[in-house]
Amino acid sequence: MLYRGPRRRRATAAAAAGILITGLTLVPSATAQASHNQAKDGAVRSGNARFEVLSPTLIRTEYQKDGKFTDAATFNAVGRDDFPRTRFTKHVDHGWLTIDTGAMTLRYQVSSGAFTADNLTVQLKTGKQVVQAQPWAGRGAPDCALGALCEAEALQLSGPGVATDHRGYTGRGFAAGFTSSGDSVKFALDAPADGTKQLTVRYANSAGGDGQTVDRTLTVQVDGEPGRTLTLPPSANWDTWGLAGVPVDLTAGRHEISVLRAPNDSGNVNIDSLAVVNPGEPFPAPAAPQPQPLPFGTLGEAETGALTGGAKPANDHNGASGTGFLAGLESTKSAAALTVTNVPSAGDYRVQIRYANGQAGSQPSQTRTMSVTAGTAAPVTASLPPTSGWDYWNTISVPVHLTRGTNTVTLGCPTDASCNVNVDTVAVTSAKSPLLAPHAPLGGYRRGLDGVSGSALTSAGLLYQDGWYLLDDSASALRDTKPRPAAEQDGYVSAYGQDYTRGLKELSTLTGPTKLLPEWAYGVWWSEYYDRTATEFQNLVARAKSEGVPMDVLVLDTDIKAPNKWSGWSIDPTRIPDPKAFFDWAKKQGLHTGINIHPSILGSDPKFAQAQATAKGKLQRVGCNGGADCYAFDFGDPDQLKAYLQLHDGMVPKGSKGPDLWWMDWCCDNSKSSLAGVTPDAWINQQYADKTGFAFSRAYGSLQAGGYSSPTPVPTGPWADKRTTLHFTGDTVSNWQTLQMQVGYTPGESAATGLAAVSHDIGGHTGGLQEPGSEPGSTKLPDDLYARWVQFGTFQPIDRLHSNHSDRLPWQYGPAAEASAKKFLNLREELLPYTYAAAKEATRTGTPIVRSMYLAYPHEQAAYATAGSEYLYGPDYLVAPVTTPGNTATTSVWFPPGNSWTDIFTGKTYRGGTTQNITTTLDTMPVFKKH
Repeated sequence: MLYRGPRRRRATAAAAAGILITGLTLVPSATAQASHNQAKDGAVRSGNARFEVLSPTLIRTEYQKDGKFTDAATFNAVGRDDFPRTRFTKHVDHGWLTIDTGAMTLRYQVSSGAFTADNLTVQLKTGKQVVQAQPWAGRGAPDCALGALCEAEALQLSGPGVATDHRGYTGRGFAAGFTSSGDSVKFALDAPADGTKQLTVRYANSAGGDGQTVDRTLTVQVDGEPGRTLTLPPSANWDTWGLAGVPVDLTAGRHEISVLRAPNDSGNVNIDSLAVVNPGEPFPAPAAPQPQPLPFGTLGEAETGALTGGAKPANDHNGASGTGFLAGLESTKSAAALTVTNVPSAGDYRVQIRYANGQAGSQPSQTRTMSVTAGTAAPVTASLPPTSGWDYWNTISVPVHLTRGTNTVTLGCPTDASCNVNVDTVAVTSAKSPLLAPHAPLGGYRRGLDGVSGSALTSAGLLYQDGWYLLDDSASALRDTKPRPAAEQDGYVSAYGQDYTRGLKELSTLTGPTKLLPEWAYGVWWSEYYDRTATEFQNLVARAKSEGVPMDVLVLDTDIKAPNKWSGWSIDPTRIPDPKAFFDWAKKQGLHTGINIHPSILGSDPKFAQAQATAKGKLQRVGCNGGADCYAFDFGDPDQLKAYLQLHDGMVPKGSKGPDLWWMDWCCDNSKSSLAGVTPDAWINQQYADKTGFAFSRAYGSLQAGGYSSPTPVPTGPWADKRTTLHFTGDTVSNWQTLQMQVGYTPGESAATGLAAVSHDIGGHTGGLQEPGSEPGSTKLPDDLYARWVQFGTFQPIDRLHSNHSDRLPWQYGPAAEASAKKFLNLREELLPYTYAAAKEATRTGTPIVRSMYLAYPHEQAAYATAGSEYLYGPDYLVAPVTTPGNTATTSVWFPPGNSWTDIFTGKTYRGGTTQNITTTLDTMPVFKKH
């Protein structure tokens, strides 16, 4: 480690300042009790369905129409046989197979075919709530009736994501992209008789990622047979929608119809809706949503009530169940009326309301009020305390008096300023009923946060508040990347209830543990996208030493490459004249090094001819940031992958180990992986891990799945990356809103995917709040924003100072910010043993380094409401980063019950089960040690 000599003196100083730092005790791993093929050996067969009970809370469900199942590991499911043997009971009664593990009861209707919402159900207990789940609901092609308009985003999507970033769509969004071969939207239709029908789509086609505005094509297939080409002429822009159609020949009966990008199609369009109609009939109008009844004792979606006065459905925030939530409660005229049915008798009941109350515009965060009116009774006022953002939800209940049978319960606003909240679910229950948890995602993931300024939609992962998830592995290739022998339904029902850490542990066993990085990776990183020479790097490192600023990892950004700074595959001799001497110097300093790589090469590069020869002529000229003469790679093609990896070897100076890591900045160059059944990011990240021990890259998707920062999930899922990858979250905007968003994002991503090593650009990447910097062409952050972001990084899995031509070193800031940054970067070094122990625990148990509050306190509603403003760092520290401007800030902190919590800077102790306002200056932040 660099500059680790003074650690003992710093530890003494830290103790004198009241900082409490402890190690993390690790329990030895349990002895393995599983045996090879144990899952298969204990399987339950029912016709062409098979069930493997892996644990009391994890059951594999398979359906294969010829009864030939997948026994080999898949690229995702690598640990199926690593679970201890589980006892369970099974019996068949009245045509239903029942498997009871004690923690979950699975029922399957014998001889009913492929899994659906109707023939496979699961029952579990989540806290005091009994949950009935239909794991395979929505997994097949949904019905679209003849003559009806069907919203594309509500159909079965494979590849395209649901987007809302253009105007003029109907429904809750549109199917975006069709950027890769095989991307499709699928539905089922019952044809009443033989005949030819017309399939029409409502689409947008404007300038694509290739810069062209041309006719695009997709293919329409019926029951998988060779299809007809659907030609989509350009529309005026992406906010303008046109209609295009093709005839489809249907026999009487049920059919599955796909609109897909076949290998010869150009794709790159958005589809809003579609319809199958009789020839000559007009394209139908969208049907207005009808209010839905709310049966007593069940959860209902608030947006399905009768909405008036501007109340409306929305889906622009995370964490809601169903397809969205109720928004627009912004005046006394705004209301949602819910028809509650089956009330057992006249009496007193409770209305449960799940809501989010974030900051509304420039207004301060504050408690809001809502009126709850039952029938003609006087309104009851519900008090709605703030949540830690619009992506974080709380549930409260209020008393009402109802009559027997059917009642109307109306949510409204006492004053124009009173509401300004979003409502997800509503339930009307008995007074003694527990709060009902919806099937709402906890946390989420996306490939990157590139361009994010304050908010980012994510994809749901493993954890849901009502305690179950289906990990659908049907699209995954085998572990050796060979395709499955035949298509099948293959999914793992995880019924962890409120034991979220158990769900994460079993995910770790099934799909492999999160990667444990070398200990040095948990220290302090520094890099900057700024053109520097070897001497300038060396002078900066010397300055860091003289200033007492620790530095463990030095990453060289793209400007050190030649002949092209973006796509070059040589180290530029004008920047680093003697690469071997440079890497030798770094090693002597205790520095670990990395190089930023872009997956492309120019045709003019001296190494291009050899790369093309190794690739057997298959590299394609596609253009990229390096210019028009730019060739990209298909990592799924063995020859092109070999050519790509050989280029790395050619950059390493002879006689030198070269860099410790490659920063694979897969963002802008159209490289891809055509390997079927393996998520492209996971595949290339595996290659880097095999090469240097771990990948440093984006994760979970591909550049082609909606862009390099895309939240669009791919069918093969986000499960393999954690075995290989330090997740680089991309190029964020440097402002307070982004810092605030990252507080909840890191633990949320780890909870959703099990990946513990998440790395943000500390200080953000570019834009936002910038002032003139200390070097030519550079900028700097406001002092308070810089100091608070460095504090945040101290308690993150990876502490990596990075920017786009923007200062990130302490001496480049004013005295107070400089002193704060030095203090916290040295604290990060002191925390290294603790952080590394927490990383080991994450690999061993699946519980991440940075932990959402609900992982440890699942029974507390406040744990969900505050998940965007505070988290646990390892098991012992509660961290509530400051995300508001000023040299002094006051932060609201919820202290979980059952413990007392001591401020590591002031020594003041706070009682658990309380919420306190903590005031800090730039030299401290709210961090508390559990007792």
